[in-house]
Amino acid sequence: MTSTTRGTRDSKTFRICFIGLMAAIVFVVNYLRIPFMGTQLHMTNALCVLCGLLFGPGAGFLAAGLGSGLYDIVAGWGAECIITFINKGAIALVAGLIAYKAGRSEKLGRAEQARIIIGSVLGALAYVALYMLKTFIFGKFIDGLTMDAVTVKLLSKLPGSLMNAAFAFIVAPILFNALRPALRSAGLSEKL
Repeated sequence: MTSTTRGTRDSKTFRICFIGLMAAIVFVVNYLRIPFMGTQLHMTNALCVLCGLLFGPGAGFLAAGLGSGLYDIVAGWGAECIITFINKGAIALVAGLIAYKAGRSEKLGRAEQARIIIGSVLGALAYVALYMLKTFIFGKFIDGLTMDAVTVKLLSKLPGSLMNAAFAFIVAPILFNALRPALRSAGLSEKL
């Protein structure tokens, strides 16, 4: 086996391990909730954004989706685990599509930091849009609510969802910028 083949295999192994580790962290973080202004802030969305920033759109989608979907199964919401897998994975997908290459730059200048922030904001807001869509579909077509009742339900869930989105797009870039130097100095950044 050539050193190039072994290096590629080692890199893939590291990547798979990191994706599994991040999925486990996302799973555990689902249990952490901070009461705030009549709602609860979740660290989960921030970690899902971080998955996209660290791993890119595809692998980030897997890490964020798997961790969140597994939480749904364990917490008793197994019927919705596929929806959660897609919705939470979409956070990482959007953030990764916009910001992954910027975050891999040798130095993070203003343009790269702006892409990281924009990716974080749009990733978190993508989840809000998908969550509102899910709420609408369930309310209208599964629960059989009237449009007025669906509207009330959407309006009651929107403030908490937006607060969680804001929390995610504030915290994720901070976590990314804190982790990035350590990963780079350990030589792990290239393996992600």
